[in-house]
Amino acid sequence: MIDWLVEPFSYGFMRSGLLAATLVSITCAAIGVYVVLRRMAFIGDALAHTMLPGVVIAYLNQSSLFVGAMIAGVLTAIGIGWVSRRDALREDTAIGVLFTAMFASGILLMSTVRSFRDFSHILFGNILGVSASDLLQTAAIGMLVLVALLILHKELGLTSYDPSYATSIGIRSEALRMTLLILLALTVVTSIQVVGVVLTSALLVTPAAAASLVTQRLSHMMLLAMLIAIGASVVGLYASYYAAVASGAAIVLACTAFFGVAWLVRTLRR
Repeated sequence: MIDWLVEPFSYGFMRSGLLAATLVSITCAAIGVYVVLRRMAFIGDALAHTMLPGVVIAYLNQSSLFVGAMIAGVLTAIGIGWVSRRDALREDTAIGVLFTAMFASGILLMSTVRSFRDFSHILFGNILGVSASDLLQTAAIGMLVLVALLILHKELGLTSYDPSYATSIGIRSEALRMTLLILLALTVVTSIQVVGVVLTSALLVTPAAAASLVTQRLSHMMLLAMLIAIGASVVGLYASYYAAVASGAAIVLACTAFFGVAWLVRTLRR
């Protein structure tokens, strides 16, 4: 039994994959709680696609693809916050408009490039092929996001649960929302280059959604979401090793299984 548990992680690429998944899980689960509470589940996938023009422009100028993706993601987040400020337009509508416009711009630019195979790593990730620099970069930005969330914990919690009351006591809800969108863009772009679009979207929403079914206390919800995300990553990596299946897809399905358990627990409590 011990050999069965230890064998997969005797390989360096599996250990690197586990570390990458853990780093991404912690960051995505932490900020994902606010995404779920604010009903912004679509934004993770949208930001994942809106970075495409930034990647193509960086490629054409022989610059860093990651920097190009980061700039595009942050600009999109700011655009979403600005267009939907003061309820001038629903946030999901603003996301839809900017998401399609940015993605179409990326495709248009991509059509001018003869080969776009170089984009595959940053767009689809490779959790079992991450480098030491990828891990350091993910850890650094993840730490930045977590520190910001810790500093703004009370304000973000209050504006997520009761935005009207938060505004009435002087909290600048619009500024907080813009800050959250920028932190979300940093998280999504950094995670995508390591684990890919689908897994990032899943880790951002599913663990937080599962945790929200079990507890309503924000701190407990965040901790539980992190544990679910890390647990799903471990289960998924074991499945990918022993069943020879795609690691990202296995982790996503493990997240979904945890969500199913949480939903069952919630149902049985009633």
